Amino acid sequence: MKPMTPLSVLDLSPVAVGSDPAQSLRNSLDLAQHAERLGYNRLWLAEHHNMRGIASAATAVVIAHVAAGTSKIRVGAGGIMLPNHSPLMVAEAFGTLASLHPGRIDLGVGRAPGTDQITAQALRRNLDQDINGFPQDVVELMGYFREPEPGQRVIAVPGAGLKVPVWILGSSLFGAQLAAALGLPYAFASHFAPAEMERAIEIYRARFEPSEHLDRPYVMLGLNVFAAATDAEARLLQTSQQQAFVNLRTGKPGPLPAPVENYEETLDLHAKAILRQALSCSVVGSPETIRTGVQDFIQRTGADEVMVTGQIFDHAARIRSYEILADVMINPDAVLRSGSLS
Repeated sequence: MKPMTPLSVLDLSPVAVGSDPAQSLRNSLDLAQHAERLGYNRLWLAEHHNMRGIASAATAVVIAHVAAGTSKIRVGAGGIMLPNHSPLMVAEAFGTLASLHPGRIDLGVGRAPGTDQITAQALRRNLDQDINGFPQDVVELMGYFREPEPGQRVIAVPGAGLKVPVWILGSSLFGAQLAAALGLPYAFASHFAPAEMERAIEIYRARFEPSEHLDRPYVMLGLNVFAAATDAEARLLQTSQQQAFVNLRTGKPGPLPAPVENYEETLDLHAKAILRQALSCSVVGSPETIRTGVQDFIQRTGADEVMVTGQIFDHAARIRSYEILADVMINPDAVLRSGSLS
């Protein structure tokens, strides 16, 4: 029997309308504790800046908060936007996390700024660095996690010798090629940029070079999942993410909106096209719909792992969505014994 494909959680620590970042960060810890109990493999947080609807800007700090409140689940970054930071400072931060929580910390890195250009300027003070420097920064970063060499003058403390797992994140073919060349695991952002997913997977697997980090390709794919008791209820939950996405793409980002009945019917053709293209990797519905949809996605893509996300306005409904997914995909035997998915 083929082993179950691991499922993990991507938490953007959403700030809902009427709430605040403090509550969002408490919710992130609560979600992580539930995910650990339900059997999810890992929980990642992502670096975004100048976004009123996302509370995880200081990503390493939030990872420390979540890891301290859990005991087994892997916790990491999905990801750290490396152009915003020096590789040494990232190595020290994640070396510290790995020292505090041995064997539980992941470091996914991406080359986008995770924000707009004005905010990127504020983060970096200037934007003069080589845009093609990302591969060199990744190699430098990984070097800080190795045992120091004789005469090495710059050492990450903590960090040196800890071999923190590094992942390459991407939404284009560039990350696939880099991850393959370096022999690293690859996470593709199909939950919001699915256009090149199949080609990126193909390139990564075809060009993968075994390394000290990984002996064969390992692909994790993002998937939006909105689960509820009925298909209609799940579609209503999804409208919060749909609104947030349209707002972001039309230059009006803000806190996560409350659900709206029949939201898509209010949109023009351009907005409908944005949602249809960007959020096509989504499974929305009742437990049986979720089971079928997630299984189909895994079979179609051959994903080694699936990272699930879902921007849901009500925190209790978000927890319930992950419970339903776990019931049908991670712990189905327990569901059969209980005899209920409600």
